Amino acid sequence: MPEGERIFLKSSGIFILNNMVLDILVIPTYNTLTLGVADASTYDTDPPVVSSPTIEITVPNFGVVSLPFVPNDFNIFNSASLGLSAVGEPLIPLPDGIYYLKYTVAPALTYNVEKNIMRTELIQEKFDNAFMKLDLMECDLAIKTQSKVTLTSIYYMISGSIAAANNCAVDTANKLYVQANNMLNNFIKSNCGCSGNNYIVNFY
Repeated sequence: MPEGERIFLKSSGIFILNNMVLDILVIPTYNTLTLGVADASTYDTDPPVVSSPTIEITVPNFGVVSLPFVPNDFNIFNSASLGLSAVGEPLIPLPDGIYYLKYTVAPALTYNVEKNIMRTELIQEKFDNAFMKLDLMECDLAIKTQSKVTLTSIYYMISGSIAAANNCAVDTANKLYVQANNMLNNFIKSNCGCSGNNYIVNFY
């Protein structure tokens, strides 16, 4: 191999050039208003010396936005930065669904990494509220037990949706999410499984 020649590899969607490995992680913020993306890359220098670090984010039903990305940092995005709401206006919740992310440094055709994730902050918030409501009720034991089984099934569907998206099974991820959301909506409409005189609320 000629002296100074570099080796270019592609492994599991991560591009490697010498000691630089681009990678990103979507970190839960537990907030419907924000999306957190951490730079998990390994750079040739410390601090990183790279040109035009950029992230492209495809938001479900809204399209693609290209934004500056700060290397070696935790980058937070919201509805204003993603173009879903006007700057200076109140932030709005980010939609659930499949997000496609691509982090690049120049030259972008050579240095890039892509990830897709299933965002579930909205459905998780709705799930948490249903769970807490059930916990505040004293239902018939059999009804409450069945309600917990239903919530467990919904929880596993949400988790399965996330896992499917992480493994690029987009159709499966979407189907599991829709199924979980429909079940959760029906569960909430049925008063979390309790009705009539089958429950009292424990506010005392």
